[in-house]
Amino acid sequence: MLTNKKPVVAGLALVLGSAFALTACSGGTTSGSTAEESSSAPSMAASPSASASSSMMDPAANLVGPGCADYAAAVPSGAGSVEGMAADPVAVAASNNPLLTTLTAAVSGQLNPNVNLVDTLNGGEFTVFAPVDDAFAKIDAATIDSLKTDTDTLTKILTYHVVQGQLSPDEIDGTHTTVEGQDVTVAGSGDAITVNGSTNVICGGVQTANATVYLIDSVLMPPM
Repeated sequence: MLTNKKPVVAGLALVLGSAFALTACSGGTTSGSTAEESSSAPSMAASPSASASSSMMDPAANLVGPGCADYAAAVPSGAGSVEGMAADPVAVAASNNPLLTTLTAAVSGQLNPNVNLVDTLNGGEFTVFAPVDDAFAKIDAATIDSLKTDTDTLTKILTYHVVQGQLSPDEIDGTHTTVEGQDVTVAGSGDAITVNGSTNVICGGVQTANATVYLIDSVLMPPM
């Protein structure tokens, strides 16, 4: 969940550090502004899904990535499993996944009280690139600490991981505009999918009630 333009931002993702546990928690186009109590993040209004409803298919049918078997072994059942995540909206589903505790803390206001994207993420249809906890562990702790008060930068980073509309694995290859407003480029297929050239998809095509999730091994940094 790393290519940065600014050193501070480059380390910043770690600020979502694993110290924070989470509670409840195509190529789309974007808009802008979230709830008033949250940061002034670009809005993520609902848009029609580009793929079939998750409730109409086997949640594990379209999984891609070399880490899917390990994910299934680590979380074989329950709300955080592949099948369990399909039942809940994306922020709730992520909060139940033990691989995504840092990300869910960051989007739920636990890292920075002014950045709470839970209602926004649960209210539309999205493709989410979700850095796992090990991805955040790559970031410098001091940089991470700065995000606790740098609302604008944290919001930019988080919304740079979100694309409006659901993109299935057979649609993910290409350049997509994020909710943050800048593009991410996805290349490859199957067990060899990259985002922005150097970030790897661990397991993608994970369905939630309103989103398609791609677990990634690094935090994506928007150009500053």
